[in-house]
Amino acid sequence: MANQVTLRGVPESLSAKFVGTFAYLTVRDRLPTILTKVIDTIHRNKNKFFEEHGEEGVQAEKRAISFLSKLRNELQTDKPVLALTDDGVDTDMWNQYLQRQQSLMDENESPSWFKSPWLYMECYMYRRIQESIRLNPPICDFDVFRAAKTQSYFESQQAIIAICTYLQGLNKNMNDFSEEQLMGQFLKLLQVSLWGNKCDLSISAGQENSQKSSPVEALEDLKSFILVDDSHLVWSALTGGKTPGGSGKPQGRVDIVLDNAGFELVTDLVFADFLVSSGLAGQVHFHGKSMPWFVSDTTREDFSWTIRQTMAANHKWMSKSGAQWQRYVKDGTWCYHDHPFWTLPHEFCDMAADAPDLYAALQEADLVLFKGDLNYRKLTSDRDWAHTETFERALRGFQPAPLCSLRTLKANVQVGLRPDQGESLTAREPNWMTSGVYAVIQFSSHHREQ
Repeated sequence: MANQVTLRGVPESLSAKFVGTFAYLTVRDRLPTILTKVIDTIHRNKNKFFEEHGEEGVQAEKRAISFLSKLRNELQTDKPVLALTDDGVDTDMWNQYLQRQQSLMDENESPSWFKSPWLYMECYMYRRIQESIRLNPPICDFDVFRAAKTQSYFESQQAIIAICTYLQGLNKNMNDFSEEQLMGQFLKLLQVSLWGNKCDLSISAGQENSQKSSPVEALEDLKSFILVDDSHLVWSALTGGKTPGGSGKPQGRVDIVLDNAGFELVTDLVFADFLVSSGLAGQVHFHGKSMPWFVSDTTREDFSWTIRQTMAANHKWMSKSGAQWQRYVKDGTWCYHDHPFWTLPHEFCDMAADAPDLYAALQEADLVLFKGDLNYRKLTSDRDWAHTETFERALRGFQPAPLCSLRTLKANVQVGLRPDQGESLTAREPNWMTSGVYAVIQFSSHHREQ
């Protein structure tokens, strides 16, 4: 009963139990497609496993495929959620979360694919994919999504060249910018990082989804698709009314909670480079995933690989950018963290209680940027909020520091809209919340704790 009391006044979680909704269609159609692709990827690597590990590698491949085929069947037939059996640092947290979900169900029901919250089930699927690999040495370090992520990077080469060239032009003239010009460039690169989020492989069920045009040139045409634009508030939070890099405020720290590898990660690195070289930030902390996640999410290996690859590129401004990023990592200006909480199913309002060390780390930041759709779903607890509900209320107390969500819409939760804005969008484009066409830059600095 206690659980129900705490949730009073909070809408229901999005779930596949609501037949016909995007959550339902995702669990019914998209998740099995992704599992099928994972099975196919593992099978296609059979020779590689044999070359590296001999017969043991082949047997591990067979066991992993059998595990995943069983998982796909459990999903499609709405079987109860099973406890994890591997020895991950997060295994106990997952199994405790299953008990927490069980306590919210009616007595004779169990958490299951089509009855439980969609956010939980989707995260659980990716964690079970990881379990299938972890339980099968010697292939237990294999990233089933690596090939798709590297392909996305290489297919976006033209856009990456364009944005690195743009960055190097900025860096050359940085000292000549007036504050107004600096703000203009800040807003531009914030939007490039926002739209980099269109490249999401989990939404296209792993199909090719790369960026081919120059991102900076496209910005003007995309402005009308930003439904909430708090970018000026983000600028104010960073500068605190002082001139960037001036003698006023000491250079602060910006944290970026990453989303996708590939082109989007490059836009984040470009933005982080600009923050440092302009004096808007003295340090940037990146937060990525500790395991392969939601097809295209950034892991530590993806982060390092992207910097190495950009550095090795046969293009002057790309390699110059990559070399600078490598220096930032080496001298501690940039840090990468992969706390296990980011790959748990928890809503972010649980973080202070369930991952107090991470919450305390975020409190050290002057600004936290949350990239992408999954982070937005976790920020807002992935619930059926009214579109006019405030972003602050949907955060449900999660406010470690001033924070901003940069998100292109790919799931049917969206708050902070003007009255009738959601209704008129629905009348015009019924799938506006899931098409990836619209975006938000939403900021909150509600009573920051000291």
